[in-house]
Amino acid sequence: MAIDALDSGIIAALIEDARATYAEIGARVGLSAPAVKRRVDRLLETGVITGFSASVEPSALGWRTEAFVELYCRGRTSPEDIARALAKYPEVVSASTVTGDADAVIHLLAADVQQFEKVLERIGAEPFVVRTKSAVVLSRLVRRSGSGAGS
Repeated sequence: MAIDALDSGIIAALIEDARATYAEIGARVGLSAPAVKRRVDRLLETGVITGFSASVEPSALGWRTEAFVELYCRGRTSPEDIARALAKYPEVVSASTVTGDADAVIHLLAADVQQFEKVLERIGAEPFVVRTKSAVVLSRLVRRSGSGAGS
């Protein structure tokens, strides 16, 4: 589905504040609240907007250790096999296949280094995993919610 400048403005407003009212968004993009609602409904129906969520500070939930893990797989492991295996671990926040030497990059959150080590060992024991390479986060420098890069 093609989106126009008004849709882009609505999406940017929702990424910035998903709790904004249709009237507030309308004032920002130059539409009435009912027109914004119609566009948001259409963006939801067509899958451009996939949902709304709360952004929570991980440490408030007890997740104090954050890491990125490169995953190196055996042979031609499919992305579906990787996704299916990683879905078992609640510590996996996200995972993506990537270009370069690694087959995938995993974003992990754990309560502490000991929990991180345990989940890393379990992931490393998956039958398709050859090795992993980890980088533990010391501090977050930039964090954006949603996928509104550049908005």
